[in-house]
Amino acid sequence: MLEMRRIPRPRSLAAQLFAMQVVLVAVVVAGCAVFAYVTAHSQATNAAVRQATAAARAVADSPSVRAAIRGEQPTTDLQPYAEDVRKDAEVDFVTIMDRNGIRWTHPRPEHIGDKFLGHIAPALDGRTFSETYTGTLGPSVRVVTPVHDRGRIVGLVSAGIKIESIDGRVQKQLTALFLVALGALALGGVGTYVINARLRRHTHGMNAAELSRMHDYHQAALHAVREGLLMLDGQRRIALLNDGARELLGVEGEVIGLHIADLGLPGPLTGALLATEPRVDEVHLTADRVIVVNTSPVQGGEQRGTVATLRDHTELQALTGELDHERGFTEALRSQAHEAANRLHTVVSLIEMGRAEEAVEFATAELELAQALTDQVVTAVGEPVLAALLLGKAAQANERGVELEISPDSRIDDGLLPDTLPARDLVTVLGNLIDNAVDAATGTPGGAVTVTAVVVDEELLLDVSDNGPGVPADADVFARGWSGKGPGRGLGLALVRQTAHRHGGTVTVAQSPDGGAEFTVRLPLAPKKKEVRV
Repeated sequence: MLEMRRIPRPRSLAAQLFAMQVVLVAVVVAGCAVFAYVTAHSQATNAAVRQATAAARAVADSPSVRAAIRGEQPTTDLQPYAEDVRKDAEVDFVTIMDRNGIRWTHPRPEHIGDKFLGHIAPALDGRTFSETYTGTLGPSVRVVTPVHDRGRIVGLVSAGIKIESIDGRVQKQLTALFLVALGALALGGVGTYVINARLRRHTHGMNAAELSRMHDYHQAALHAVREGLLMLDGQRRIALLNDGARELLGVEGEVIGLHIADLGLPGPLTGALLATEPRVDEVHLTADRVIVVNTSPVQGGEQRGTVATLRDHTELQALTGELDHERGFTEALRSQAHEAANRLHTVVSLIEMGRAEEAVEFATAELELAQALTDQVVTAVGEPVLAALLLGKAAQANERGVELEISPDSRIDDGLLPDTLPARDLVTVLGNLIDNAVDAATGTPGGAVTVTAVVVDEELLLDVSDNGPGVPADADVFARGWSGKGPGRGLGLALVRQTAHRHGGTVTVAQSPDGGAEFTVRLPLAPKKKEVRV
């Protein structure tokens, strides 16, 4: 059975960078070492030429050398002198010769009298020159200069240093250079390892292909998620904003790098996004939407930013409002059924008592009262959804001891409202206004709520007034959280203003003629262009 071999995983990005950086550091250090060696060897050669030149000229300019050359036995006087100069000048040889190159002196006495190995023609022309030549002592860098006596060239002097000696000097420098290069390589390696260890932690050991693939997945996920995702850096500037967040916040254009306060969002929503502590399922209103906000700070020893998720609860909030209205209708129907049962028992009891005429009179009066309200609503409001809403709210108000009246000016025929004005939004607006008015009128002697629904000049006018205590003059009743019913309330009127704004309408509040509050909503029947905030 063949053994399955696991395909080796490509090295991580940090490991690849580490290997590349180690090779780069090694190449740089090696290049510097070679350059330093060449430079050091060239400098050592030039220094040897200068040293040999100084020694050769010092000998050629010596009066004792010229005197010995004029003598009968030049070697006898010149050999000890040349050796003393060689030792003092730290050169390898000092050779004094005649014009034909026959040596008078040499570090090895057995070569005295032999012909000088090297070029002497430039010196015979009166010039001092240097060359590298292989003589009796081996390869050397040498200088040859003429000896002048009374205007004539009477001899030549050559001083030199062996290549072996020059290499020895360079070798000493290279030892120190090698140690410096080794230290630089070690320091570079350690620094590279530390940097790449940190990079490995940040990249979680992934290679370049994995990082690129993760980035592609990241971008695809951000655009695919319908919920809004907003990321802020430590200075509360926008670092990331996906398509869902742009739609929910009503933001267009390039906003990356802007401070969150520069987006022009509602104050409570901006405060929630700027908060340093986490926020969990907070409901906030923008101009067009109901948004649930969750925030979580990004911490790693310090405040690095905030991640916020945004969920659209506009539809859910509308459905919740409708459910609340349906529950109210159910309660009203239950109460009406109970009242109907009581009235039926009364009629039956009157018949059993033999008072048939009174029973008929009682039943007829109740039917006329109910039918009168139904006829009033249906006659004034032909739109079925609004008519049903008003009938249900009238029943609810009646149970709470409040009389709900339909103004004689009300008139909305069926089919008059455009498709751009859905019934759900009408329920949100009119239902919340009536609920608030009934709440305000409850407990007030002769509590009454008057509703007007009419189309005037291509606008739907919805007016709800009550005879309750009214609202404070300086109160922002449309702000989320404002309510006269205690904590945990205060969303209804904010939803009314949001819905009106979404359809290009307005909502105002004033004191009613009966002393309570009067809310007026105007909704254009022809759609208007909405302003886009950037």
